[in-house]
Amino acid sequence: MTDTNTTYGPADHPGVDVPTELRSWDTDHAGYAPVDITPPELRAAALTGDVEAWITDPVATPTEITGWEARQELALVPFEVDAAGYPLNPIGRTGRSGRNLGSWGENQAADPVVVAGTGSERRVLLIQRSDIGKWAFPGGMVDPGETAPAAVVRELQEETGVDLTDQTPSAILTRSYVADWRATDHAWVTSTAALYLLPDVLPAVAADDAADAKWFPFVSVAQLAEDLEAHGGLYEAHLPILTAAADHLG
Repeated sequence: MTDTNTTYGPADHPGVDVPTELRSWDTDHAGYAPVDITPPELRAAALTGDVEAWITDPVATPTEITGWEARQELALVPFEVDAAGYPLNPIGRTGRSGRNLGSWGENQAADPVVVAGTGSERRVLLIQRSDIGKWAFPGGMVDPGETAPAAVVRELQEETGVDLTDQTPSAILTRSYVADWRATDHAWVTSTAALYLLPDVLPAVAADDAADAKWFPFVSVAQLAEDLEAHGGLYEAHLPILTAAADHLG
């Protein structure tokens, strides 16, 4: 397959506008022409020979993948595959096609929500993402063959140096779709978010793909979001997880 007949938009292109009533895959949308935001490293010409480790599906189209039924059975959020062999984003049309994620279809992430202290002394551990500069939970993608709980612990240690190997999460906050900025019609992110409660903060040092790591006061979601505005802002896709944590903590 070649890319010669495809015009690509930038990876952060917002895509074409899709009216709410036309988002569902069950609704006909004549003339729908999403913007392909596939970056060069995920196009056919680059997917020959060795590829970077994060590219878990080294194929240019999802039609080259077998075993979609098995992937559907393991999915965190149910999804369908169309007659052409393309997985369909469970939230419907996004206005964007192609992919800017390691896998076609669902890309499972794991997000540790680490909270220390109580009351007015409560803190939450966040990292500043090196790709977009926003503050988020120190999570990442679940590796092939890895469980979400194992990925939570691994990602936390890789990005902050905090080791919670012997800790049991206090709660699983969410298992849900994530409004990730990279999502397209045929590749998206879901997340398992686990809450860890500590008596006090632990030393945290940014590493891997984290530009910074800090403990922030966490009295309320609104207060935290306001505080983060002066530091680059909160990663909006993690707002529902943060809200779930606040609700759990009361």
